[in-house]
Amino acid sequence: MDVKREWLETDYYKVLGVSSSASDKEITKAYRKLARKLHPDANPEDAKAEERFKEVSAAYDVLGDGERRAQYDQVRHMGPMNFQAGPGGFTMEGDLADVFSAFMGGGRFDRGGPPFSGQNRPVRGHDLNAHLALDFAEAVRGATTDLTLSGDTARSGRTISVRIPAGVGNGQKIKLAGKGEPGFNGGPPGDLYVTVNVKSHPVFGRQGKNLTVTVPVTFAQAALGAEVSVPTFEGDPVTLRLPPGSQPGKVLRVRGRGVETPKGTGDLLVTVDLEVPTELNDEQRQALEAYEKSMEA
Repeated sequence: MDVKREWLETDYYKVLGVSSSASDKEITKAYRKLARKLHPDANPEDAKAEERFKEVSAAYDVLGDGERRAQYDQVRHMGPMNFQAGPGGFTMEGDLADVFSAFMGGGRFDRGGPPFSGQNRPVRGHDLNAHLALDFAEAVRGATTDLTLSGDTARSGRTISVRIPAGVGNGQKIKLAGKGEPGFNGGPPGDLYVTVNVKSHPVFGRQGKNLTVTVPVTFAQAALGAEVSVPTFEGDPVTLRLPPGSQPGKVLRVRGRGVETPKGTGDLLVTVDLEVPTELNDEQRQALEAYEKSMEA
């Protein structure tokens, strides 16, 4: 069928079972549900299901794209008044021809031009989105894990191996080329975008490539200076020299003990936290009182 005629003769909203005021999300949901049900992989040797799948795919190719949907709505609103038969087949007049010309990027849709048929053209599969929860250590060191797809998609229930690069951040998207919806008529499959959700760690935090940790110190250590033991993510602690007069919130840096990424290795940022005792014995209390008096003097 000539695409020019198809836009006028086919109600794509009806094909997908949605109203003309449906949101983009509703249109996508309806398409995925139908595509999963009608895909040739799920209906081998079923000609009716295959034909219905073609109709659903053609409908979503238009309604699933904001610009094409607007053009389609405009054509439907204008109606068939500018669509008429001529010696060379069906032709278009005026604004209707301009709409189709814009849609096809300036292709031949002038009066008398050859009809365009997209009924059997290759159709690229649609992209998919998924979420994957990772432990803090997996995000820092990298990992390979399995992801089972769900939802209204032809790939629902399938398990895909995902390689997580070292240093992936919370909310970062990983693209898996060719792992989206299967294509049709020889078209390539879509891509799969995996959004990573990284769980928090009880001791360490992240600032880009840097790891963070908070170390409690006593008042005496902060005032006089001291050597303090600092845990690292690898497990072996390092010793830092705390300068005399260090204030709460002071940040010390241990170079090269952060996250290893292809763009370099970060540092470990150590924040000093003043630890205030909740209980004092008599000797400790007297010592602090003597210190307080000396400061007043």
